[in-house]
Amino acid sequence: MLRSFFIFIGVVLLGAVAWVWLTLNWSYSDGERAGYIQKLSRKGWLCKTWEGEVAMVTMPGAIPDRFEFSVREETIANKINALAGQRVVLSYEQHKFVPTNCFGETEYFVTDVRAVNEQPVSTAPPVAPPLNTPAAPAATLNAPAK
Repeated sequence: MLRSFFIFIGVVLLGAVAWVWLTLNWSYSDGERAGYIQKLSRKGWLCKTWEGEVAMVTMPGAIPDRFEFSVREETIANKINALAGQRVVLSYEQHKFVPTNCFGETEYFVTDVRAVNEQPVSTAPPVAPPLNTPAAPAATLNAPAK
């Protein structure tokens, strides 16, 4: 009876370790997001993780969307801090169903960052300049009708 209990506990622990390994090493999706670093801070009571936020501006004057992310590597966090205030592109991987937030508070883990020098271009159509019509001479406006 005691032996089967320890076997059961061992199988449960092995399954938990396998689940954590699988969720951290297999990415559900990956991609890039561009924007301006709003914040990056190290958070957590027991497990300290780097958590950040990027403001993504689609065109000038638009309300920015926020992209919240986690950083697992100290070198990537240092690169992000060095590029604060600049437009950056973050490469990320999405890891779903990570069982604890000791690895990060979000499911988006940044894997690389690079600075972008160009400004976003508006996709709005150009506005036509106002038409300047010549003013009618005052003499023709006040002339009596014939």
